[in-house]
Amino acid sequence: MQLPDFKLERYFDRYEFNVPYLMCCSDCESFSVGEILAMDGEEAVDAFMNLRLCYTEARGNPELRHGIADFYSTVGPDEVLVFSGAEEAIFVFMNAALSKGDHVIVQYPCYQSLFEVARAVGCEITEWAIKEGNQGWETDLDNLAGSIKDNTRAIIINSPHNPTGYLLTRGEMETIVELARERDILLFSDEVYRHLEYDAKDRLEAACDGYENAVSLGVMSKTYGLPGLRIGWIATRNAAVYKKMASFKDYTTICNSAPAEFLATTALKHRKKLAGRNLGIIRDNLVLLDEFFASHAELFYWPRPKAGPIAFPGLRWGGDAESFCRDLVREKGVLLLPSACYEFGHRHLRLGFGRRSMADGLEKLAEYVEEKL
Repeated sequence: MQLPDFKLERYFDRYEFNVPYLMCCSDCESFSVGEILAMDGEEAVDAFMNLRLCYTEARGNPELRHGIADFYSTVGPDEVLVFSGAEEAIFVFMNAALSKGDHVIVQYPCYQSLFEVARAVGCEITEWAIKEGNQGWETDLDNLAGSIKDNTRAIIINSPHNPTGYLLTRGEMETIVELARERDILLFSDEVYRHLEYDAKDRLEAACDGYENAVSLGVMSKTYGLPGLRIGWIATRNAAVYKKMASFKDYTTICNSAPAEFLATTALKHRKKLAGRNLGIIRDNLVLLDEFFASHAELFYWPRPKAGPIAFPGLRWGGDAESFCRDLVREKGVLLLPSACYEFGHRHLRLGFGRRSMADGLEKLAEYVEEKL
């Protein structure tokens, strides 16, 4: 299998640990090992210190799978498969469930592996692009329906969406499921920002609960601020897909890190507290961003996100986002992500606001705008 460079990751590799102000991160404020263990008290500390560093169960620690299954209403622990991060789960799904010649429809723009791995498998890719509208980002369901072919094997969606922060409505999700069910198409649903909806009433049902041939993707990295654990998972009622993915995983990581699974199990017991803390940071930062973009409406288009810690504002003055980002990081040490990393033109910027430090970066961005634009 030949894969091209992962543009976003190569960009981060150059800058992420060398600049003072990260304003494009896709995760939320992290927690320390001590903070996670303290939530369960001294018994958790003792248990962690006495943990044997043995191999773990390939499907994932049973207690962890029980904790993950609590996210869903129709999926049990034996329908959960744990991976070393969401990236491995995506890679395994694409290789296990898809074949050369399959047609795959991918919501776009998106995380590169959501289409690039399928392309490397030999699949035909159709991009289902979301668009800028008068009220923010919009989807075109007629376009999705018209993209389905006789050989369409899978539809790949992501909601809440990276990088725009768009959230599908219930009606839109129901239509997507209906379209997939009519042709027995697999639905791979990237739900890594679920439970970061600004209004809980807007939260969608997990795809695996609403459709028997859906695969829901989750991870500890985003909502819960624990990317260093490298723990992700899929949940599905499709037994054939589950079996193929479990078998393929024997050729990747085989099993996960015992300490990571222990800490993930502990964290999930307190997931409402973790998500609540990060949602509070997001809401506070959104107030600052609303003020900034209102003050610079002539320079930036601000399609306000509906969920998650990232947004995708656009440039109004006709500048090039890549040049803007390069000059900004050079002049002020502020890192933003240009839309070219998503192969989505040159007008947009990914902005991350799930960390407390965002306010400091925003001050520097404001300085730059006042001085340069």
